[in-house]
Amino acid sequence: MSEYAGAEEWVPHEGGMRKVRAVLADCRGCDLWEDAERAVAGEGPVRSRLVLVGETPGDHEDKEGHVFVGPAGRLLDRALEAAGIDRSDVYLTNAVKHFRFELDGKRRIHKTPSAGQITACHPWLARELEIVKPDLVVIMGAVAARALMGPGFKVTQHRGEKVELPDGGTAIATVHPSAVVRSQEFNRDLGLFVDDLRAALALLG
Repeated sequence: MSEYAGAEEWVPHEGGMRKVRAVLADCRGCDLWEDAERAVAGEGPVRSRLVLVGETPGDHEDKEGHVFVGPAGRLLDRALEAAGIDRSDVYLTNAVKHFRFELDGKRRIHKTPSAGQITACHPWLARELEIVKPDLVVIMGAVAARALMGPGFKVTQHRGEKVELPDGGTAIATVHPSAVVRSQEFNRDLGLFVDDLRAALALLG
């Protein structure tokens, strides 16, 4: 059992994505809402063939209220362009909708969501995927992998492979763009990330 109630009672099952975005901020399914500025909803076409799932909003996302607008987002934009994917054609979201952080003086330092927080927030992600009905989901990083594939799935073992989601959908796993931003082998890892996005594009046909 999770120590959190979970988001299910707040997730609307009618009204589509507009309703999801309208009520997301009301969620009290875990404790992250207490310190974060806002809940950050996914963005992009609700009939996109491609959904990219990241981890959690970062400091920039939490302040601005949009997904992937910080350093990882700029890296993702660069990689999508190199792979031949238009960001405006993609639905972008996170496995966890509130920023988890710890304070270092006045700076808010990203902290990985706990297993309980990932589980608690999952009904939001499940509803987004139910609405969008993508042909392919790109799993970016370990938190997204845990949310979508369970704790036994390792991105390092399945990176770039076509995998089946528990609901029968199709996915491909890669690293989170923030891992590329922090990499000591930046050019190499950017190239590998772009290769994974190209593989995703090829799977779409």
